Amino acid sequence: MKIKLLSIISILLVLSVSCAQTTETTEKSTIELLSPEEMNTLLSLENVQLIDVRTPKEFQGGHIKGAINIDYRDANFLEMLAKVDKSKPVAVYCKKGGRSGACSNIMQKEGFQKIYDLDGGITSWIYEGKPVSK
Repeated sequence: MKIKLLSIISILLVLSVSCAQTTETTEKSTIELLSPEEMNTLLSLENVQLIDVRTPKEFQGGHIKGAINIDYRDANFLEMLAKVDKSKPVAVYCKKGGRSGACSNIMQKEGFQKIYDLDGGITSWIYEGKPVSK
């Protein structure tokens, strides 16, 4: 009986510590998933740093106007990301959302304050009829 009680207390203690750490992290920075319509509105209203994390070849094939290309898979990715202003809002996208989601998590750990991620990537952007630059 004492072992079960001790186990339950230990589990509760671990859960309370991990929840407190999660809350602290999300208070420092946030990641917000946006639809193409929400992203389009955001880009027209705010001065947001827009980053396309696809390869240069994908970027040249078509990208959202005003985006800079920082290839998520490049060996110098973190160095290039370090040149982006962490105190200003950043919007990221890729083809479908996988790379931008991973990038958003890295950006959060690196201290970026506000991160927007395009839900469904440029694929959903194009599907919704939003403009693409070449």
